[in-house]
Amino acid sequence: MNRVYCCFPGGKHKALTMSYDDGREQDRRLVKIFNEYGIRGTFNLNSGLFDRGQRIDPEEIPTLYAGHEVACHTVTHPTIARCPLPEVAQEVIGDRCWLEEKTGAPVRGLAYPNGSLSPDIEALLPACGIRYARVVGSSDSFALPENPYRWQATCHHNHRLLELGDQFLGLFKRQYLYLMYVWGHSYEFDDRDNWELMEEFCRKMGGKDDIWYCTNIEFMDCMDDYARLQFAADNSFVFNPNARDCYISVNDQEAIRIPAGETVRL
Repeated sequence: MNRVYCCFPGGKHKALTMSYDDGREQDRRLVKIFNEYGIRGTFNLNSGLFDRGQRIDPEEIPTLYAGHEVACHTVTHPTIARCPLPEVAQEVIGDRCWLEEKTGAPVRGLAYPNGSLSPDIEALLPACGIRYARVVGSSDSFALPENPYRWQATCHHNHRLLELGDQFLGLFKRQYLYLMYVWGHSYEFDDRDNWELMEEFCRKMGGKDDIWYCTNIEFMDCMDDYARLQFAADNSFVFNPNARDCYISVNDQEAIRIPAGETVRL
């Protein structure tokens, strides 16, 4: 029987994604750095707080974050584990509706405000159209998320960023998939006067042939696409029912593309 491994787009085995909260005006500088080095990520916004000052202009959203993902952070950033579930649903769906009107695209991700969550909230989110939700803290790991509704990043940018980046660059075993996920708030670079940290990280990480640079939802969609592939019982062929191409490695050979809607003999 063929041994099949899933791959990231382009046959890559490593992925890098970023996640930044609150929509502060420092996002402009951060996005510029990301774009310069081909880094991509997700920006989690509170639709009800744009009048609080030191935030981007809502009209900037479609252009500033072009090429990145816009995701929910709730309307007003409450500590949602203390709130009734109907209020949580309104905070999430209200944020989605407002952000979707601005972006013209489905908004399907969430960063928990104040890192607050509960099992009941996790169970609620799929019915609100949310596919994943990011918690706070650092895992110090490059493992793929086991629970997409408790998705913990590899590190905050103030926690071992360059050290972990070097470790990630050194990973070479193609029998594994690796993910480096960095989170934070762009205003923290002003607070600590350490913009050079993110500049150095992006310069070091950008432009690598073995890394897929993705948003949070693109990563999750890739995993969902792979789960929908339909393999023959003996792995002799595969049908891709998705609207996107998928990539797999067969018997440790170079990755092959499985075109959307097609069957490929392996």
